[in-house]
Amino acid sequence: MIRIFKRSKPKANGTFPIVLSITKNKRTKVISLGISTKKQHWNGKKFKRSHPNCSTYNNLIKEKIDEAEAIIAEFETNGINFSLKEFENKFRKTNASSTISKFWLEKITDLNEAGRTGNAQVLISTYNSFFTFISDKSLEFRDMNYRMLEKYEVFLRKKGNTNGGIGVKMRCIRALYNQAINAGIIDEKNYPFKKFKVSKFKSRQAKRALTRDEVKMIENLDLEKHSILTDARNYYIFSYYAQGMNFYDMVKLQWKNINAERILYTRSKTKEKFNIVIVKPLQEILNYYKDQNRSTSYVFPILLKEKMTPIQIENRKKKALKSYNKKLKLISGVLGIDKHITSYTARHSFATNLKFMGVSTDIVSQSLGHKDIKVTQNYLKDFEDEIIDEAIKKLLEEDIINYNKNLQ
Repeated sequence: MIRIFKRSKPKANGTFPIVLSITKNKRTKVISLGISTKKQHWNGKKFKRSHPNCSTYNNLIKEKIDEAEAIIAEFETNGINFSLKEFENKFRKTNASSTISKFWLEKITDLNEAGRTGNAQVLISTYNSFFTFISDKSLEFRDMNYRMLEKYEVFLRKKGNTNGGIGVKMRCIRALYNQAINAGIIDEKNYPFKKFKVSKFKSRQAKRALTRDEVKMIENLDLEKHSILTDARNYYIFSYYAQGMNFYDMVKLQWKNINAERILYTRSKTKEKFNIVIVKPLQEILNYYKDQNRSTSYVFPILLKEKMTPIQIENRKKKALKSYNKKLKLISGVLGIDKHITSYTARHSFATNLKFMGVSTDIVSQSLGHKDIKVTQNYLKDFEDEIIDEAIKKLLEEDIINYNKNLQ
Protein backbone atom coordinates (compact mmCIF):
# COMPACT_ATOMS: atom_id res chain seq x y z
CA MET A 1 0.00 0.00 0.00
CA ILE A 2 1.31 3.44 -0.98
CA ARG A 3 0.38 6.61 0.85
CA ILE A 4 1.58 10.18 1.29
CA PHE A 5 1.51 11.90 4.67
CA LYS A 6 2.96 14.70 6.77
CA ARG A 7 5.42 13.76 9.52
CA SER A 8 4.35 14.71 13.03
CA LYS A 9 7.77 16.09 14.01
CA PRO A 10 8.68 19.51 12.52
CA LYS A 11 12.07 20.51 11.15
CA ALA A 12 14.13 23.26 12.76
CA ASN A 13 12.35 25.88 10.60
CA GLY A 14 8.90 24.79 11.84
CA THR A 15 7.78 23.04 8.64
CA PHE A 16 6.78 19.38 8.43
CA PRO A 17 8.37 16.95 5.92
CA ILE A 18 6.06 15.29 3.41
CA VAL A 19 6.92 11.62 2.92
CA LEU A 20 5.86 8.58 0.95
CA SER A 21 5.34 5.28 2.73
CA ILE A 22 4.98 1.77 1.36
CA THR A 23 3.60 -1.09 3.45
CA LYS A 24 4.23 -4.75 2.58
CA ASN A 25 3.73 -7.81 4.78
CA LYS A 26 2.86 -5.54 7.74
CA ARG A 27 6.19 -3.71 7.45
CA THR A 28 6.54 -0.07 6.38
CA LYS A 29 9.27 1.95 4.72
CA VAL A 30 9.10 5.77 4.83
CA ILE A 31 10.92 7.81 2.15
CA SER A 32 11.41 11.58 2.19
CA LEU A 33 10.16 13.46 -0.88
CA GLY A 34 12.35 16.49 -0.20
CA ILE A 35 9.42 18.87 0.37
CA SER A 36 7.83 20.22 3.54
CA THR A 37 4.98 22.47 4.62
CA LYS A 38 3.45 24.35 7.49
CA LYS A 39 0.68 22.46 9.27
CA GLN A 40 -2.08 24.82 8.08
CA HIS A 41 -1.28 24.14 4.41
CA TRP A 42 -1.88 20.38 4.55
CA ASN A 43 -5.27 18.64 4.50
CA GLY A 44 -4.09 15.13 5.27
CA LYS A 45 -3.59 13.99 1.67
CA LYS A 46 -2.33 16.97 -0.30
CA PHE A 47 -1.49 20.68 -0.15
CA LYS A 48 -4.36 23.10 0.42
CA ARG A 49 -5.01 25.93 -1.99
CA SER A 50 -3.71 28.34 0.63
CA HIS A 51 -0.16 27.12 -0.12
CA PRO A 52 1.53 29.40 -2.70
CA ASN A 53 2.88 26.38 -4.62
CA CYS A 54 -0.19 24.21 -4.17
CA SER A 55 -0.55 23.04 -7.81
CA THR A 56 3.17 22.39 -8.31
CA TYR A 57 3.56 20.35 -5.13
CA ASN A 58 0.33 18.38 -5.64
CA ASN A 59 1.45 17.50 -9.17
CA LEU A 60 4.81 16.41 -7.73
CA ILE A 61 3.05 14.19 -5.19
CA LYS A 62 0.97 12.60 -7.95
CA GLU A 63 4.14 11.94 -9.96
CA LYS A 64 5.76 10.25 -6.97
CA ILE A 65 2.74 8.03 -6.38
CA ASP A 66 2.67 7.09 -10.08
CA GLU A 67 6.40 6.29 -9.99
CA ALA A 68 5.99 4.14 -6.88
CA GLU A 69 3.06 2.24 -8.37
CA ALA A 70 4.96 1.72 -11.64
CA ILE A 71 7.91 0.24 -9.73
CA ILE A 72 5.62 -2.16 -7.86
CA ALA A 73 3.91 -3.12 -11.13
CA GLU A 74 7.29 -3.82 -12.72
CA PHE A 75 8.32 -6.07 -9.84
CA GLU A 76 5.01 -7.97 -10.00
CA THR A 77 5.12 -8.31 -13.78
CA ASN A 78 8.56 -9.91 -13.51
CA GLY A 79 7.41 -12.16 -10.68
CA ILE A 80 9.82 -10.58 -8.18
CA ASN A 81 8.91 -10.87 -4.49
CA PHE A 82 10.64 -7.57 -3.73
CA SER A 83 11.82 -6.30 -0.35
CA LEU A 84 11.15 -2.79 0.94
CA LYS A 85 14.88 -2.06 0.56
CA GLU A 86 14.77 -3.11 -3.10
CA PHE A 87 11.77 -0.85 -3.62
CA GLU A 88 13.55 2.06 -1.92
CA ASN A 89 16.70 1.60 -4.00
CA LYS A 90 14.73 1.63 -7.23
CA PHE A 91 12.53 4.54 -6.13
CA ARG A 92 15.43 6.70 -4.98
CA LYS A 93 17.25 6.05 -8.25
CA THR A 94 14.37 7.64 -10.13
CA ASN A 95 14.45 10.69 -7.86
CA ALA A 96 17.96 11.24 -6.47
CA SER A 97 20.55 13.18 -8.39
CA SER A 98 23.69 11.35 -9.40
CA THR A 99 25.85 14.40 -8.69
CA ILE A 100 28.00 13.96 -5.63
CA SER A 101 27.27 17.47 -4.38
CA LYS A 102 23.47 17.17 -4.42
CA PHE A 103 23.47 13.71 -2.90
CA TRP A 104 25.92 14.89 -0.22
CA LEU A 105 23.76 17.90 0.67
CA GLU A 106 20.67 15.68 0.89
CA LYS A 107 22.46 13.47 3.41
CA ILE A 108 23.43 16.51 5.49
CA THR A 109 19.78 17.60 5.52
CA ASP A 110 18.63 14.09 6.48
CA LEU A 111 21.08 13.94 9.40
CA ASN A 112 20.07 17.37 10.70
CA GLU A 113 16.39 16.47 10.48
CA ALA A 114 17.09 13.25 12.40
CA GLY A 115 18.84 15.25 15.13
CA ARG A 116 22.22 13.67 14.30
CA THR A 117 23.87 17.07 14.10
CA GLY A 118 27.34 15.86 15.10
CA ASN A 119 27.44 13.49 12.11
CA ALA A 120 26.08 16.29 9.92
CA GLN A 121 28.95 18.56 11.00
CA VAL A 122 31.52 15.98 9.87
CA LEU A 123 29.78 15.76 6.49
CA ILE A 124 29.69 19.55 6.17
CA SER A 125 33.38 19.93 7.04
CA THR A 126 34.40 17.23 4.56
CA TYR A 127 32.06 18.64 1.87
CA ASN A 128 33.67 22.08 2.16
CA SER A 129 37.15 20.58 2.04
CA PHE A 130 36.46 18.27 -0.92
CA PHE A 131 34.80 20.94 -3.06
CA THR A 132 37.57 23.40 -2.27
CA PHE A 133 39.85 20.76 -3.79
CA ILE A 134 37.72 19.76 -6.78
CA SER A 135 35.58 22.94 -7.30
CA ASP A 136 33.31 21.15 -9.83
CA LYS A 137 29.91 20.55 -8.21
CA SER A 138 28.57 18.82 -11.33
CA LEU A 139 30.90 15.91 -10.55
CA GLU A 140 29.09 12.54 -10.58
CA PHE A 141 29.90 9.40 -8.59
CA ARG A 142 31.15 7.63 -11.72
CA ASP A 143 33.79 10.39 -12.02
CA MET A 144 35.30 9.56 -8.64
CA ASN A 145 38.23 7.19 -9.01
CA TYR A 146 41.47 6.09 -7.37
CA ARG A 147 43.51 8.89 -8.95
CA MET A 148 41.11 11.58 -7.73
CA LEU A 149 41.26 10.27 -4.16
CA GLU A 150 45.03 10.10 -4.37
CA LYS A 151 45.19 13.74 -5.50
CA TYR A 152 42.78 14.74 -2.71
CA GLU A 153 45.11 13.08 -0.20
CA VAL A 154 48.04 15.15 -1.56
CA PHE A 155 45.87 18.30 -1.33
CA LEU A 156 45.05 17.55 2.33
CA ARG A 157 48.69 16.92 3.24
CA LYS A 158 49.68 20.25 1.70
CA LYS A 159 47.03 21.84 3.93
CA GLY A 160 48.73 20.32 6.96
CA ASN A 161 46.25 17.50 7.64
CA THR A 162 47.58 14.56 9.64
CA ASN A 163 46.80 10.90 8.98
CA GLY A 164 43.99 11.09 11.54
CA GLY A 165 42.31 14.07 9.88
CA ILE A 166 42.71 12.61 6.38
CA GLY A 167 41.29 9.30 7.61
CA VAL A 168 38.16 11.00 8.95
CA LYS A 169 37.51 12.71 5.61
CA MET A 170 38.19 9.61 3.52
CA ARG A 171 35.93 7.45 5.70
CA CYS A 172 33.23 10.08 5.31
CA ILE A 173 33.51 9.96 1.50
CA ARG A 174 33.62 6.16 1.53
CA ALA A 175 30.42 6.01 3.60
CA LEU A 176 28.75 8.45 1.21
CA TYR A 177 29.76 6.32 -1.79
CA ASN A 178 28.37 3.21 -0.09
CA GLN A 179 25.06 5.02 0.48
CA ALA A 180 24.98 6.00 -3.20
CA ILE A 181 25.46 2.32 -4.14
CA ASN A 182 22.60 1.33 -1.81
CA ALA A 183 20.42 4.05 -3.36
CA GLY A 184 21.07 2.63 -6.81
CA ILE A 185 22.82 5.78 -8.04
CA ILE A 186 26.11 4.10 -8.90
CA ASP A 187 27.08 0.50 -9.56
CA GLU A 188 29.35 -1.29 -7.10
CA LYS A 189 31.76 -2.19 -9.91
CA ASN A 190 32.90 1.47 -9.94
CA TYR A 191 33.81 1.42 -6.24
CA PRO A 192 37.18 3.25 -5.93
CA PHE A 193 37.81 2.15 -2.33
CA LYS A 194 38.61 -1.42 -3.39
CA LYS A 195 41.97 -0.07 -4.50
CA PHE A 196 42.26 3.12 -2.41
CA LYS A 197 42.64 1.79 1.14
CA VAL A 198 41.43 4.08 3.92
CA SER A 199 43.04 1.78 6.50
CA LYS A 200 46.48 3.18 5.61
CA PHE A 201 45.62 6.38 7.49
CA LYS A 202 45.47 4.62 10.84
CA SER A 203 48.19 6.01 13.04
CA ARG A 204 49.37 5.10 16.49
CA GLN A 205 48.06 7.81 18.78
CA ALA A 206 50.06 9.25 21.61
CA LYS A 207 49.18 7.91 25.03
CA ARG A 208 46.06 9.74 26.22
CA ALA A 209 45.34 8.11 29.57
CA LEU A 210 46.18 9.70 32.92
CA THR A 211 47.37 7.62 35.83
CA ARG A 212 45.23 7.29 38.95
CA ASP A 213 47.59 9.70 40.73
CA GLU A 214 47.21 12.28 37.97
CA VAL A 215 43.41 11.99 38.09
CA LYS A 216 43.61 12.47 41.87
CA MET A 217 45.66 15.62 41.32
CA ILE A 218 42.82 17.04 39.18
CA GLU A 219 40.27 15.88 41.75
CA ASN A 220 42.19 17.71 44.51
CA LEU A 221 42.72 20.91 42.51
CA ASP A 222 42.54 23.99 44.78
CA LEU A 223 39.27 25.51 43.52
CA GLU A 224 39.45 28.47 45.89
CA LYS A 225 42.69 29.50 44.23
CA HIS A 226 41.59 28.48 40.70
CA SER A 227 37.82 29.10 40.78
CA ILE A 228 37.71 29.79 37.03
CA LEU A 229 38.60 26.12 36.48
CA THR A 230 35.77 24.72 38.66
CA ASP A 231 33.47 23.57 35.87
CA ALA A 232 36.31 22.04 33.84
CA ARG A 233 37.57 20.14 36.89
CA ASN A 234 34.04 18.96 37.73
CA TYR A 235 33.27 17.84 34.17
CA TYR A 236 36.50 15.84 33.98
CA ILE A 237 36.08 14.11 37.33
CA PHE A 238 32.40 13.44 36.64
CA SER A 239 33.22 11.85 33.27
CA TYR A 240 35.95 9.73 34.83
CA TYR A 241 33.83 8.29 37.66
CA ALA A 242 30.72 7.99 35.47
CA GLN A 243 32.40 5.22 33.45
CA GLY A 244 33.98 7.61 30.95
CA MET A 245 30.74 9.43 30.11
CA ASN A 246 31.04 11.28 26.80
CA PHE A 247 30.88 15.10 26.95
CA TYR A 248 27.84 15.21 24.63
CA ASP A 249 25.95 12.91 27.01
CA MET A 250 26.97 15.12 29.94
CA VAL A 251 25.64 18.15 28.04
CA LYS A 252 22.21 16.50 27.73
CA LEU A 253 22.15 14.84 31.17
CA GLN A 254 19.02 15.86 33.10
CA TRP A 255 18.02 15.60 36.73
CA LYS A 256 15.42 13.00 35.78
CA ASN A 257 18.37 10.73 34.88
CA ILE A 258 19.46 10.80 38.55
CA ASN A 259 17.60 8.09 40.43
CA ALA A 260 18.47 7.62 44.12
CA GLU A 261 21.98 6.15 44.03
CA ARG A 262 22.16 5.60 40.27
CA ILE A 263 22.58 7.56 37.03
CA LEU A 264 20.39 6.16 34.26
CA TYR A 265 20.91 7.41 30.72
CA THR A 266 21.17 6.30 27.08
CA ARG A 267 24.40 7.07 25.24
CA SER A 268 23.72 9.27 22.21
CA LYS A 269 26.34 7.65 19.98
CA THR A 270 25.47 3.96 20.45
CA LYS A 271 22.00 4.10 22.09
CA GLU A 272 23.45 1.84 24.79
CA LYS A 273 21.69 2.13 28.17
CA PHE A 274 23.86 2.88 31.22
CA ASN A 275 23.11 2.33 34.90
CA ILE A 276 25.93 3.91 36.91
CA VAL A 277 26.44 3.87 40.67
CA ILE A 278 26.86 7.33 42.20
CA VAL A 279 30.15 7.18 44.10
CA LYS A 280 31.21 9.96 46.49
CA PRO A 281 33.00 12.23 43.93
CA LEU A 282 29.95 12.07 41.64
CA GLN A 283 27.57 12.88 44.50
CA GLU A 284 29.65 15.90 45.52
CA ILE A 285 29.56 17.26 41.97
CA LEU A 286 25.82 16.63 41.67
CA ASN A 287 25.23 18.42 44.98
CA TYR A 288 27.29 21.40 43.75
CA TYR A 289 25.13 21.87 40.64
CA LYS A 290 21.87 21.03 42.42
CA ASP A 291 22.53 23.91 44.84
CA GLN A 292 22.67 26.36 41.92
CA ASN A 293 18.88 26.09 41.52
CA ARG A 294 18.94 26.82 37.80
CA SER A 295 15.63 26.97 35.93
CA THR A 296 16.53 24.26 33.39
CA SER A 297 16.24 20.50 33.80
CA TYR A 298 19.87 19.94 32.81
CA VAL A 299 22.46 18.89 35.40
CA PHE A 300 25.31 20.99 34.03
CA PRO A 301 25.20 24.71 33.14
CA ILE A 302 25.86 24.17 29.44
CA LEU A 303 22.39 24.21 27.84
CA LEU A 304 20.93 27.30 29.44
CA LYS A 305 17.37 27.01 28.15
CA GLU A 306 14.83 24.29 27.41
CA LYS A 307 13.55 23.07 24.01
CA MET A 308 16.63 23.93 21.98
CA THR A 309 16.74 22.52 18.44
CA PRO A 310 19.30 19.79 17.63
CA ILE A 311 21.38 22.32 15.68
CA GLN A 312 21.29 24.82 18.57
CA ILE A 313 22.37 22.05 20.96
CA GLU A 314 25.21 21.04 18.62
CA ASN A 315 26.45 24.64 18.31
CA ARG A 316 26.30 25.14 22.07
CA LYS A 317 28.11 21.83 22.66
CA LYS A 318 30.93 22.79 20.28
CA LYS A 319 31.40 26.17 21.96
CA ALA A 320 31.34 24.65 25.47
CA LEU A 321 33.70 21.81 24.50
CA LYS A 322 36.23 24.26 23.05
CA SER A 323 36.20 26.26 26.29
CA TYR A 324 36.37 23.08 28.40
CA ASN A 325 39.44 21.75 26.56
CA LYS A 326 41.20 25.12 26.86
CA LYS A 327 40.68 25.04 30.61
CA LEU A 328 41.90 21.44 30.84
CA LYS A 329 45.11 22.68 29.25
CA LEU A 330 45.34 25.30 32.00
CA ILE A 331 44.73 22.62 34.63
CA SER A 332 47.57 20.48 33.27
CA GLY A 333 49.85 23.53 33.49
CA VAL A 334 48.80 24.40 37.03
CA LEU A 335 49.31 20.81 38.24
CA GLY A 336 52.46 20.13 36.21
CA ILE A 337 50.93 17.19 34.34
CA ASP A 338 53.08 16.81 31.23
CA LYS A 339 50.34 15.31 29.06
CA HIS A 340 47.86 16.71 26.55
CA ILE A 341 44.58 16.51 28.49
CA THR A 342 41.25 16.74 26.65
CA SER A 343 37.69 15.79 27.49
CA TYR A 344 38.29 12.40 25.92
CA THR A 345 41.27 11.48 28.11
CA ALA A 346 38.84 11.01 31.01
CA ARG A 347 37.29 8.09 29.13
CA HIS A 348 40.66 6.56 28.26
CA SER A 349 41.92 7.10 31.80
CA PHE A 350 38.90 5.34 33.27
CA ALA A 351 39.40 2.34 30.98
CA THR A 352 43.17 2.10 31.45
CA ASN A 353 43.08 2.48 35.23
CA LEU A 354 40.42 -0.21 35.53
CA LYS A 355 42.69 -2.51 33.56
CA PHE A 356 45.70 -1.63 35.76
CA MET A 357 43.60 -2.66 38.77
CA GLY A 358 43.25 -6.15 37.28
CA VAL A 359 39.74 -5.81 35.83
CA SER A 360 39.29 -8.02 32.75
CA THR A 361 39.06 -6.45 29.30
CA ASP A 362 35.54 -7.89 28.94
CA ILE A 363 34.36 -5.95 32.00
CA VAL A 364 36.15 -2.78 30.90
CA SER A 365 34.47 -3.12 27.51
CA GLN A 366 31.05 -3.55 29.11
CA SER A 367 31.57 -0.55 31.41
CA LEU A 368 32.42 1.65 28.40
CA GLY A 369 29.42 0.41 26.42
CA HIS A 370 31.53 -1.02 23.60
CA LYS A 371 29.68 -3.59 21.51
CA ASP A 372 32.95 -4.85 20.03
CA ILE A 373 35.78 -5.77 22.40
CA LYS A 374 38.28 -4.83 19.66
CA VAL A 375 37.40 -1.16 20.28
CA THR A 376 38.29 -1.59 23.96
CA GLN A 377 41.51 -3.35 23.05
CA ASN A 378 42.44 -0.36 20.92
CA TYR A 379 41.88 1.89 23.98
CA LEU A 380 44.21 -0.32 26.01
CA LYS A 381 46.93 -0.80 23.40
CA ASP A 382 49.46 1.41 25.18
CA PHE A 383 48.69 -0.28 28.47
CA GLU A 384 49.39 -3.72 26.98
CA ASP A 385 52.74 -2.43 25.69
CA GLU A 386 53.68 -1.26 29.19
CA ILE A 387 52.89 -4.68 30.64
CA ILE A 388 55.24 -6.31 28.12
CA ASP A 389 57.92 -3.67 28.86
CA GLU A 390 57.67 -4.37 32.60
CA ALA A 391 57.87 -8.12 32.03
CA ILE A 392 61.10 -7.70 30.06
CA LYS A 393 62.55 -5.43 32.76
CA LYS A 394 61.81 -8.11 35.38
CA LEU A 395 64.01 -10.50 33.42
CA LEU A 396 66.88 -8.05 33.87
CA GLU A 397 66.12 -7.57 37.57
CA GLU A 398 66.00 -11.32 38.31
CA ASP A 399 68.63 -12.49 40.79
CA ILE A 400 71.02 -14.28 38.43
CA ILE A 401 72.19 -16.72 41.15
CA ASN A 402 68.69 -17.78 42.07
CA TYR A 403 67.85 -18.01 38.41
CA ASN A 404 70.75 -20.42 37.80
CA LYS A 405 69.76 -22.50 40.84
CA ASN A 406 66.27 -22.90 39.43
CA LEU A 407 67.73 -24.26 36.24
CA GLN A 408 69.63 -27.04 38.06
